[in-house]
Amino acid sequence: MSELSVDHLLGIKYITKEDVDLIFKTADHFKEVINRPIKKVPSLRDITIANLFFENSTRTRLSFELAEKRLSADVVNFSAASSSVKKGETLIDTVNNILSMKVDMVVMRHPNPGAGVFLSQHVNASIVNAGDGAHEHPTQALLDSYSIRERLGEVTGKNIVIVGDILHSRVALSNIFALKLQGANVKVCGPKTLIPKHIEKLGVEVETNLRKALEWCDVANMLRVQNERMDISYFPSTREYVQQFGLTKDILDSLNKEITIMHPGPINRGVEITSEVADSDHAIILDQVQNGVAVRMAVIYLLASKIKQ
Repeated sequence: MSELSVDHLLGIKYITKEDVDLIFKTADHFKEVINRPIKKVPSLRDITIANLFFENSTRTRLSFELAEKRLSADVVNFSAASSSVKKGETLIDTVNNILSMKVDMVVMRHPNPGAGVFLSQHVNASIVNAGDGAHEHPTQALLDSYSIRERLGEVTGKNIVIVGDILHSRVALSNIFALKLQGANVKVCGPKTLIPKHIEKLGVEVETNLRKALEWCDVANMLRVQNERMDISYFPSTREYVQQFGLTKDILDSLNKEITIMHPGPINRGVEITSEVADSDHAIILDQVQNGVAVRMAVIYLLASKIKQ
C-alpha cells in the first residue's frame, strides 16, 4: 500500500493496520533523514500548514512544528489562548479565516472531543488531530507504538500495561486502539476511580495491583495524573497514589525480568515515576520524543501527498 486510506488523521479508530504499517515505514525513512547533518527535505515546499492550539501544549506543538519545518512546509502558528477566540469567535470562523489565507493542512488541539471530526466536515483542508479533550491523541499513540517496535522488534503479541489516570487521558484511549489494532495484549492499571467504567468493552483488562501488572507486562506506559482536568478528588492524597502506583527503581529491580518504561510527558517526577527510573536504561522516554518528530513527519507527508493529487 502506498497511500493512506484516510484524508485526515482524526483518531486511531478511523485508520487501518495497513495505514499504521505505511506510517511506520515512512517514519523509518524520516528517522534516517533527521539524523543527517542536513536535516531538511524539500518534500512539502508548496504546502502551508496551520498549527491551531486551543489548549496549552509545549512538546506536541514543538514536535509538529519541527516535523513541518524538516519537510520544508510553510508554517503558520496560531495560539488560541491569545486570540480572537477569547473574544467569542467560533471555531469555524477562526479556521475559515485561516483557510482564506490558502492553508492546505490544519494541525489542531482542542478541549472539545470531536472538534477535529467537526472541522473535517466543514472545512476544505486536511485535518490532523493533535489531541481533542480527553478523547484521542493519535500521533502520540503512533509514536508510542513505533517506539515499542523499535525497542522490542514488533508490537504484535507483546504485553503492554498503561498505568495511571486512564479516565482523563486521550493518550490512553488512542494507545488502546493502536495497540489492539496491531495485535498487542493490553491492560490498564490505576485507582478504580481513574479507570473508565466500561473500558473492558475495548478489549482490555483492568489490573488494580501495580506489581502484578508489571510482572505480566513487557512494556509499562506510565501516565501522569491530570490534575488540570479534575474537578473533584479521585484519590485521598498524592502520597497515597505514589505508594500504590508510583514506579521506583526498587520495584523494577525486584522484578525477575527487564521491562521497558515509557511516558508521554510531561513527567511528574516523584509521583508516577521517580527520576531514577525516568533516567534509567529501562526508559525510552527520550526515544519517544525523537520518534515523535519522525512519525509526525510521516503523517504530514502522507496526508500532503493526497492533497497534491
